[in-house]
Amino acid sequence: MAPKKKSTDIAPGVSTEPIRVDACRQDLARVRADVVVIGVAQGPDGPVLLDAPLPAAERARVGAALTALAATGAPDELLRLPAGETLPAAPILALAGVGRLPEQAAARAESLRRAAGSAVRQLAGAGTVVLGLPADTVEDVAAIAEGAALGAYAYTPYRQATSAGLRAPVGRVLIPTGLGGRVVRPVFDRARAIGAGVGLTRSLVNQPPRDLYPETFADAAVAAGASRPVTVTVLDADKLAAQGYGGLTGVGQGSVRGPRLVRVDYAPTGARAHLAVVGKGITFDSGGLSLKPPTGMTTMKSDMAGAAAVLGAVLAAADLRLKVRFTGWLCLAENLPSATAQRPSDVIRIKGGRTVEVLNTDAEGRLVLADGLVAAGEDRPDLLVDIATLTGAQMVALGTRVGAVMGSDAARQAVVDAATTCGEEFWPMPLPQDLRSGLDSTVADIANVGGKYGGMLTAGLFLHEFVPEVGGRRVPWAHLDIAGPAFNEGGPWGYTPKEGTGVGVRTLVSLAESVARHGAVRE
Repeated sequence: MAPKKKSTDIAPGVSTEPIRVDACRQDLARVRADVVVIGVAQGPDGPVLLDAPLPAAERARVGAALTALAATGAPDELLRLPAGETLPAAPILALAGVGRLPEQAAARAESLRRAAGSAVRQLAGAGTVVLGLPADTVEDVAAIAEGAALGAYAYTPYRQATSAGLRAPVGRVLIPTGLGGRVVRPVFDRARAIGAGVGLTRSLVNQPPRDLYPETFADAAVAAGASRPVTVTVLDADKLAAQGYGGLTGVGQGSVRGPRLVRVDYAPTGARAHLAVVGKGITFDSGGLSLKPPTGMTTMKSDMAGAAAVLGAVLAAADLRLKVRFTGWLCLAENLPSATAQRPSDVIRIKGGRTVEVLNTDAEGRLVLADGLVAAGEDRPDLLVDIATLTGAQMVALGTRVGAVMGSDAARQAVVDAATTCGEEFWPMPLPQDLRSGLDSTVADIANVGGKYGGMLTAGLFLHEFVPEVGGRRVPWAHLDIAGPAFNEGGPWGYTPKEGTGVGVRTLVSLAESVARHGAVRE
């Protein structure tokens, strides 16, 4: 039995001191910083220096040097040069590529967000950075501030201080803008809340499975919720078995580290509607007795990214004091092979009584989510969402940066709209009824896998069977498959680091903001 971890040891990569984001005067000659960042866009005839409050002489010097520096303005480009004499308070000037800055509002915001995040990420080790990107509107300032908060992240608890290349994230970001403090202060507060939620999610995903397992994940949720207006409830393995959570107990029975179901409830006075989100939290997925090949396990510490995103989003919503009830359900289990593991052909009983024939123990995420969907339905939410690293078929269909969303029409569109607003990418996918027959079982109500093709869609059809009904109609529901976008196996880009990305947090917060403004989604 692994030793119990203290909750204070959980997710140590998350700083207790979030990045400071503040406005500063537009006269950059008098602003003290380690680096001043200026944007360079890709124009039709070459690189274009974007508007920035630089002294005229400095702007002319830099503009004349673009060709000599081989600047292109491409995303993730960052060129450093000594600042001129007219910037005596900042020794370094950095040119950050913004790409082709679009006119459409959401796309423009995302370009600025990525440029700011990329610059802050690459300038790790600097204490104070000025982001002199276009900041004439609240939307521009919001994108720059959020990008900075997302870019200022590093996961270092398992590395020695002497590790080569180890640098602390940027500690403070200044944004020169003519907008007043009363206007931009809420923008900065939101950026910090989003940065904290995404940072927590990333660090949970990055933590080795030796140290992060259902019990310690639950401890992390309790510890993180202690300083916020949320109620955290944990069901252990014995309570799950006693209350009929057959999906969680079946998946978790192969491990000595038993499953947990964590409910994180933010219920402010005056909430207009109730959003419930269920997250898959398989802290390590070996495939169970349907064992994955060795190379298929190397990233499986990330199979709890859905549950981590749910926790990060609920806590961010609480930090922002959104007027929406937001309940997160973290379905936590470790899927391991052993003499006690569930077998192919076993039949389990999901909470509520429906039986499932387990034909493949590596299709376990849908089993724990089924329990969570039924449990969430008992609260009669107005909108129900689940999020999971569910299928390899998602990556085959959409690659590693675009997530999939399925579900009822209005709920699916609400998720797509929320994702577009915040700069995350989700693509709407269908739930073809002709695939449903593939889930038929001769011994149980339903099987956990279907035919050879359409695996992502079949998984969505399986989950649809467990979406609760209220008043004879199914609750508006959306299913998010983030198998690819949740974990970045390549190099960092924009504000996205290597390994855990924190994808889904911003979409869920944006969705909660929409529900707080407009009320429940209507099908």
